[in-house]
Amino acid sequence: MYLIGLTGNIATGKSAVGRMLIELGARVIDADAIAHQVTAKGQPAWFSIVAEFGEGILRPDGELDRPKLGALVFADPAALQRLEAIVHPAVLERIAELLAQATEPVVVLDAIKLIESGFADLCDAVWVVTCSPEQQLARLQRRRGMSEAEARLRIEAQPPQADKIARADVVIDNSGSLAKTRRQVAQAWARIPLNSPTPAPRPPSAGTARPRSPAHTG
Repeated sequence: MYLIGLTGNIATGKSAVGRMLIELGARVIDADAIAHQVTAKGQPAWFSIVAEFGEGILRPDGELDRPKLGALVFADPAALQRLEAIVHPAVLERIAELLAQATEPVVVLDAIKLIESGFADLCDAVWVVTCSPEQQLARLQRRRGMSEAEARLRIEAQPPQADKIARADVVIDNSGSLAKTRRQVAQAWARIPLNSPTPAPRPPSAGTARPRSPAHTG
């Protein structure tokens, strides 16, 4: 199995790149989707989050009010750390299960905190998706209905894009059209050594210490 770590800051377009990789035959493991699954109503992490932050972060149906929770934790780094300490272990456990089950020759781990979590060290290659900060801001306002202040808060809560680019084996510039992005993805895909796959990396054990979670809220 050839494992690609796919990352990029918020609203840079890594989900679009992930969909392109699926079209090319890869299996994508989406850490953000897993975070939503493990924090759904009734899951152990859901109970821990409610105990930590109170019932005020719930919707009327009992599910987490993710925009409200996101606004809370992105304005308070200590609160974000507490949330990640709850969500992190459950996400890691599920990712480990999915990696162990995967049979596809190319698997993609899509994680906004791929590098911070330590998962980048397990990947055969790290792909980083980038775009301009102005595009990030516009996309968050247009697609997620955020105010400019909310969008800037989300962007500024993350490490600079340059930090991720410094760890990249492949950089996908998503500043232009989707067609241009697709061409970059196809070119990088063509360089994957599919005929000489490397052994599947073993996910880190649940007891290994890591600085941050690969998942994110919102």
